[in-house]
Amino acid sequence: MSRLAGKVAIVTGAASGIGRASALAFAREGAKLVLVDREAAALGVVAEEVAAAGATVLAHPADVAVEAEAARYVELALETFGRLDAVYANAGISGGLTPLLEQSVDLWSEVLRVNLIGPFLAIKYAAPVMMKLGGGSIVMTASVAGLRASAGGSPYAASKAGVISLAQTAANALSGTGVRVNAICPGLVETGMTRPIFDLARAKGTAGKIGQLNPLGRAGLPEEIAAMALFLASDESSYVNGQAFAVDGGLSSTLPFTTPWR
Repeated sequence: MSRLAGKVAIVTGAASGIGRASALAFAREGAKLVLVDREAAALGVVAEEVAAAGATVLAHPADVAVEAEAARYVELALETFGRLDAVYANAGISGGLTPLLEQSVDLWSEVLRVNLIGPFLAIKYAAPVMMKLGGGSIVMTASVAGLRASAGGSPYAASKAGVISLAQTAANALSGTGVRVNAICPGLVETGMTRPIFDLARAKGTAGKIGQLNPLGRAGLPEEIAAMALFLASDESSYVNGQAFAVDGGLSSTLPFTTPWR
């Protein structure tokens, strides 16, 4: 319980799934936390869980892609805890699976707004604070959909490819400041966003096929993504910068194929 001892961290999209698992992981390792999500009621429940894990926590409902609200959650971390060491910009939406030629500009705008502008705003407002303190870590949730096709709808995939690029460009823009920027590319993980896929498979009796395309042959757990987020937020990753890490059971390591044993 010492990897984040004495550190202050912000987790966005903290009300469920990967954000919740990460908040709990950060709490167990000693961080003081500001939790952010649009879903106020669910966020409050997670804040109670985090407090029960022994952490000092502040829950702050907000839309991460509204500039004033992003600036405010960073400001609250400073006002409440006096410093900011790590931000996990995890909040995101799927945008659904509407066929490409039927997608609207409004759909693209909203997905890009939340999934890409949200992390940009986290960097814009957190990095200057971290720079004054000598450095820090900003972690963003991208996706294997940003690495390869057919892992999500077109707006979602484009937004996550943008997050991967943002990790690279921001890391270089902040060269010499001590602020590191990295991204995580989860594979298929059961969260509130992906639950319809899992529910449909269970209803059809095909739950055993979930994750069959990756070498591990299964879906991931939110806690497995949180473990990577914890590493990147901690000083253990002090020489890791501008990278996008696939945590996907090996899905992105290969081309599609049919295995003879399944």
